[in-house]
Amino acid sequence: MRRVSAALLGACALIAAGGASVQLAAAPAVAAPAAAVTDHWPTAAPSPPEPEPEPGIGATLSLEGNTRGERLDVTVLKVVDPAHTANQIFAPEPGNRYVAVQFQLKNTGDAPYKDSPGNGAVLVDADGQHFDSALFAKTTAGPSFPGSVSISPGDTARGVITFELPDSAKPVQVQFAMNSGFSDDVGEWTLLPPVRAG
Repeated sequence: MRRVSAALLGACALIAAGGASVQLAAAPAVAAPAAAVTDHWPTAAPSPPEPEPEPGIGATLSLEGNTRGERLDVTVLKVVDPAHTANQIFAPEPGNRYVAVQFQLKNTGDAPYKDSPGNGAVLVDADGQHFDSALFAKTTAGPSFPGSVSISPGDTARGVITFELPDSAKPVQVQFAMNSGFSDDVGEWTLLPPVRAG
């Protein structure tokens, strides 16, 4: 240890006397690791899917009855509001009017469809009131379904079902179910935008 100290002292003396020059090499610069770049922009949440539009006039819905093999393709062909009576004996009450809905029923099952279609139809207004069909009403909107029908598999029938509503009521939806309305499979059609008068 003493020898090393003496040698160091001697070297320092030489430097001080200018007898030797000592150069110190700078350590090479080491680049700092690049900082990780993080995207701090919020990720937009995916927009919810657009709701499917409610079936309207011209749409066909496939409905099933309570008995095995009962199945119909039901189409709302047109709505006439107000519908003019074709029989003054069964005219609407004062302050009321008729609204006629023409349906097409195609038997797509493998059993005959025997029913009273008018019993299975309901008209709903903007206030949520439900109106059953006016069974004896006849209008100029077209031929009505008879009291009972029998449609064989593969066959189609068309007919008008008429409803009596207050003049102030605005119909917004029509419903139909097989088995005189007792089937749990209920079709719903929107009547918006406003239907035509005729």
